[in-house]
Amino acid sequence: MNLVYSEDHRLLADSAREFLAARSPVSRQRALRDEGGINGFDPQLWQDAVALGWSAIPFPENLGGLDFGCMGLGPIFESIGSNLSASPLLSSVVLSGSLLHLQGNAGQQDRWLSASISGERRLALALDEGSRHNPANVALQAVPNANGYSLSGNKYFVIDGVGADAYLVVAKGAGAGLSLFLVAADAPGLSVQALPLIDSRNHARLQLDQVQVGHDALLGEPGSAGPALEIALDRGRVCLAGEMLGMAEKLFAMTLDYLKTRVQFDVKIGSFQSLQHRSAELYVQIQLARSAVMAGLAALDDSRLSAAERQRFASLAKWKAGQMALNVANEAVQMHGGIGVTDELDVGLFLKRIRVAQASLGDADYHCERYADLMPAHA
Repeated sequence: MNLVYSEDHRLLADSAREFLAARSPVSRQRALRDEGGINGFDPQLWQDAVALGWSAIPFPENLGGLDFGCMGLGPIFESIGSNLSASPLLSSVVLSGSLLHLQGNAGQQDRWLSASISGERRLALALDEGSRHNPANVALQAVPNANGYSLSGNKYFVIDGVGADAYLVVAKGAGAGLSLFLVAADAPGLSVQALPLIDSRNHARLQLDQVQVGHDALLGEPGSAGPALEIALDRGRVCLAGEMLGMAEKLFAMTLDYLKTRVQFDVKIGSFQSLQHRSAELYVQIQLARSAVMAGLAALDDSRLSAAERQRFASLAKWKAGQMALNVANEAVQMHGGIGVTDELDVGLFLKRIRVAQASLGDADYHCERYADLMPAHA
C-alpha cells in the first residue's frame, strides 16, 4: 500500500492549493457566512472547480470521468480544508455521484451523474434521521403502489441540501434492506428547511409527506442499496478525513507562527519548553493521521482488499483525523490565549468546521465501534 502521493497527485495538490488560495481563501468563507447566502458556497467558484476537472476525478472515462481514483480526491480535500473552502464536491460528487455510479442504471447515470459531473445539477444524499449518524437506523418508509412508491419520513443534516436539484433518499421498504430513490427538489409533499450548524455551511432538514415517485426513481433493486451505500459513505468519510488533515496542518502552521512572534516577559513564547513539548506532540499526531488518511485513500482504490478491510481503513482514517484535528484546534485556541476565542481570529472558524466535520458521517465513537465490529474473529 502506497502511503505517499504520486507525482501526478502532487501536481494536482499544487494546482488545487494555488487555485483555492487565490479564489477561496479563509476570508472568503467568512464573507459567505456573513452574507448569509442559501448555498453556503460560491456557485461561480464551483463551476470553475468543475472546469478544472475536480468533479470528474473518481469516475471512469466511459461516464465522463477522469478515472483518477479516490486517491486523486485526497489533495483536493486537503486544500479545501487548508482554505476552509465550501463546495458541493462531497455531497454532489463523492456521495451522490458514487451512488449513481454504483447503483444507478444507464438512464439515471445519463440524466443525473453526467449533470453532476458537468456541474449542471447538484445532488444531495438524504440519509440520517437522528442526532447521530447511523445508516442502519432508517425509519423513512417506501410504500409500493400502482404508480411506484410513496415516501414518508424526515431526514436531518443533509449536506448541501438547501438548493439541491434532487435528493438521493435512503428508505426502508417491506423487507430489511435499504433502498435508494431519486427525488426531485420540486416533488409535491417534499419540504426543505435550512438547518444552521456552527460551521455556517449548507445543511438541511427534509420532510417527506407521502411523496410519490415512479418506478424509475428507484436505484437498483428494492432493498439492495446497502453495499453501495457503505462504499459511498466510506469515500465521503475518507475525504472528510483529508479535509480535517488540511485544516489541522493549517492551524498548526498558524499556531507555530504565533509562538514565534508573541512576546511575554520579554521573550517569545515559543521559547517556553512546555509549549515546545505540546507542539512536538501535535506534529507527531498530524503525521500519524496523515498515514491513516493515506492508507484510507489507497484502500478505497485497492480491489485486492475485502470489503471489510476497506471499511476498517476508512473508519481508522475518519477516527484518527477527527481526534487529531480536534486536539490541534483545541490546542491552537489555548496557545493563542484570549484572542483564540474571538470571532475575528481565523482559529475559531477552523475549530467550528472541525467540530462539524468530526461528527459528520460518524463521530469517533461510531467509528471505534465499527472498526471493532469489522475485526476478524481470530484477531
